[in-house]
Amino acid sequence: MKNRSIRSHGSATQRWLVAFALIGLFFSATQPSAGQEGDLEQVLQFHLDRYPKMQPDDLYKLLHQAAMGSEHAIPNREAASQWMDRELAMLQRSSAASPDESLYESLSPDGRLVRVNLRPHLQSGRETDLLLDAFVRTAEEFSADPLALESYCERAVELARENLLPFSPAELEAHFAALKRKGYPAVHHSKSYANAYRPAYRVVLRDLLTEK
Repeated sequence: MKNRSIRSHGSATQRWLVAFALIGLFFSATQPSAGQEGDLEQVLQFHLDRYPKMQPDDLYKLLHQAAMGSEHAIPNREAASQWMDRELAMLQRSSAASPDESLYESLSPDGRLVRVNLRPHLQSGRETDLLLDAFVRTAEEFSADPLALESYCERAVELARENLLPFSPAELEAHFAALKRKGYPAVHHSKSYANAYRPAYRVVLRDLLTEK
């Protein structure tokens, strides 16, 4: 009788341990990891340091590109090629890249998606056709993730509440909510951002760039 009592007690304890383990697995699976949040914070901090005139639309555009890629920008390869040719021609007539304009800028927390800035790309003499191929293939191969975009927007509001972003949390929350009601559309850069930085880049998957 004594041995049976010990075995029964041990069996109940094992069941409780398994239950607690399953609960822990559930919460770890449904909560964002600290690393993911930290990486997104690092991406946003880099862009805010580099582009201090960023407005809520510019922040949203960055988050949108990180989650949705560049599919909205490419009706077809021919149009993408003509667009790049026109932009590169204008850049050749304008001033050179500034010393602090990097060739690549990370967008997604995992580093897969980047902006390739066209001015330093042009100045370096890299192959434009290779960049065009990477741009088109990114639109074809990257899977847009609206849920990730929603998560990024929520995290940005949290960072604003922690005074880690130079925006009003209420303003960001209302701005993102309005965009969500519209189906999270792509947007243009704000006028102040466009005038200050003259953005010229392509969003691509980093692994598709053969010239590292």
